[in-house]
Amino acid sequence: VAMPGDARGLYRRILLLHRALPAALRALGDRYVKEEFRKHKTAGPAEAQRFLREWEASARRPAGNYAALIQQQINEDKQNSREKTVYGIQLTEEKLNDFHDEQIGQLKELMDEATKPKTKITISKDSKHKT
Repeated sequence: VAMPGDARGLYRRILLLHRALPAALRALGDRYVKEEFRKHKTAGPAEAQRFLREWEASARRPAGNYAALIQQQINEDKQNSREKTVYGIQLTEEKLNDFHDEQIGQLKELMDEATKPKTKITISKDSKHKT
């Protein structure tokens, strides 16, 4: 059974890892992680174990887990100062077929958020601050 401390420690590690990501990815990742961990606070033991396993970084596990994968990609980014690092992985059709409708919806929301045009805010020198 997953211990609450295990989840909190993992949650903190992931948010610390996100600090090394580009600002837009960090903001998106932080929101997503916070939402997912909040949703799984009341999960049963089996679901909690599966959830933590997918997010956990561990030397005993392959780099397919989120925290381990992000750590590996951050390390690669530090070593490859000339090339731009691509974060994340491509999901296979087989993996997508295993997702529930709700998960597909979440992926769509993430894709929409990640690919929406960046808005720039321009502040003119003429504007006056009101307090």
